[in-house]
Amino acid sequence: MDDAIGTPTDDSTDKLVHCPVCDLELLATAINSHLDNCLQVKPIGGVAGKKRRLSSPEDSGMSESTQPLKRLSNAPNFPLFHKPKSSDGPSEEPSFAAQSSRTPDSKNKHAESHMPSNSDCPQKQGNWLLQSTSLIQGDQPKEKSLAEKLDGKPLADKMRPCSLQDYMGQNKVLGENTMLRTLLQSNEIPSIILWGPPGCGKTTLAHIIAKNAKNNNNRFVTLSATSASTNDVREVIKQAQNEQRFCKRKTILFVDEIHRFNKTQQDTFLPHVECGTITLIGATTENPSFQINNALLSRCRVIVLEKLSVEAMEAILMRAVESLGIRVLSEDQQPGCSGSNVSETAMYVEQKALTTLAHLCDGDARTGLNGLQLSVQARLAAGKDASNHDMVIKEEHIKEGLQRSHILYDRAGEEHYNCISALHKSMRGSDQDASLYWLGRMLEGGEDPLYVARRLVRFASEDIGLADPLALPQAVSAYQACHFIGMPECDVILAQCVMYLTRAPKSIAVYSAYGKVKACLKNHKGPLPPVPLHLRNAPTKLMKGLGYGKGYKYNPKYSEPVVQDYLPPEMKGIKFV
Repeated sequence: MDDAIGTPTDDSTDKLVHCPVCDLELLATAINSHLDNCLQVKPIGGVAGKKRRLSSPEDSGMSESTQPLKRLSNAPNFPLFHKPKSSDGPSEEPSFAAQSSRTPDSKNKHAESHMPSNSDCPQKQGNWLLQSTSLIQGDQPKEKSLAEKLDGKPLADKMRPCSLQDYMGQNKVLGENTMLRTLLQSNEIPSIILWGPPGCGKTTLAHIIAKNAKNNNNRFVTLSATSASTNDVREVIKQAQNEQRFCKRKTILFVDEIHRFNKTQQDTFLPHVECGTITLIGATTENPSFQINNALLSRCRVIVLEKLSVEAMEAILMRAVESLGIRVLSEDQQPGCSGSNVSETAMYVEQKALTTLAHLCDGDARTGLNGLQLSVQARLAAGKDASNHDMVIKEEHIKEGLQRSHILYDRAGEEHYNCISALHKSMRGSDQDASLYWLGRMLEGGEDPLYVARRLVRFASEDIGLADPLALPQAVSAYQACHFIGMPECDVILAQCVMYLTRAPKSIAVYSAYGKVKACLKNHKGPLPPVPLHLRNAPTKLMKGLGYGKGYKYNPKYSEPVVQDYLPPEMKGIKFV
């Protein structure tokens, strides 16, 4: 039974077994990974009557580059890939060898039905497939044009790094000799929550982990919380339990946008992360403290990924430009001045344009790469420049493509509270420039102006109070004006109110006094004392007969100061101001 399913034993290192689905002969150590793909792809040959579930390459886990190669032959005994042994170790490049009759000598050929290790990398699949197809057809590889390189998937997805060496901008948590990098390199992957702004590399890091997992014969499953249900999660966990029980394989589950799962759905992970059935990797743009269950957080380590720096963005854009074959022009260079042989219509980009794009995308690599792709495609569509045969991407083309700066702001998330806190503290510190900056960040990011106006009304009493009694009417008027005309016209009204409140003298006497009142009521032991009789109103004869209002001194009737107690006897002598 073990041989039928290809489960390796101590002496089965070089043993060849037959795939029960396609009848291919391959090493016993490779049968598990082969079956994962073989059971999910289209039937292309092999044993008659064997059916496979029709699925896309992405759903099946098989790289796209394996599909066209299998279609090159309709015969069941399509040539296998062999990695010939050498003194320096196994060759990196695959060689095609016709499948001979199955003899005992075939063990030395190390036949494998899976793609070479670099096939997991999307940037290398195209080149590998092109070279392999050329060997079969006898043609030389044809270099793709710039338009063909940009066709298909977005540039941000095509340029996704395949290794930690190419992963940029997160040196704080993934730099050399960091704990997380050491764990990933040793394939000791803990359950983690990746928290960071859009485009900082959360999904890319998950792809790198997936590649390492496949190389180490682990199972990697991807779910998106925007479309997956609780049943999908339970099905993955059920398969993970079977893989762990029968194949001794680990299952790594990547859940993108994990904050979209509600508390009940998140509870599904708890026992299985606890016992190690799955290794959970979640990605979120929201603060895990607010969006992730505390019980789940205690079982995972939160990795905070920061917004990419301008230097990291420039490096990412430069890598993309080089892969597309676009030449970079410095300030003193002109198109066609490079010493290399260039085509008649070469594409150039100014260094200043790349620097501008790195600043405008606000640390979002996805926005930067897609903005670069849009600018290149626009220049290709516009055709040649009238003054020369070359096309140059300039700073104005980048700005036109993005239209405006990409401002990171989430009206419902943590950034919402961060910015209003920064505005409040800047006004308290009487810094007009900082106050206007944070106001602009909120309004230009799409914040509701009435929310800002309400916070200004609060500030007028909390931080200014009696030091300038006109501050409160100013803030209330600003709120009413914003309600009348809305955005974008009310931005100046809010700016005026912010500047007034920032310049006004500050006093927290009212805020502190009322804070003491709340503390007194909260900490009082026993029932609260009743209102003294002389302070009670007596609208009826019965109430007057009970002594309500008796002995009260009406202050306006007296020219001299009136001595009278206004607090219950139990509270006499207390001071709040």
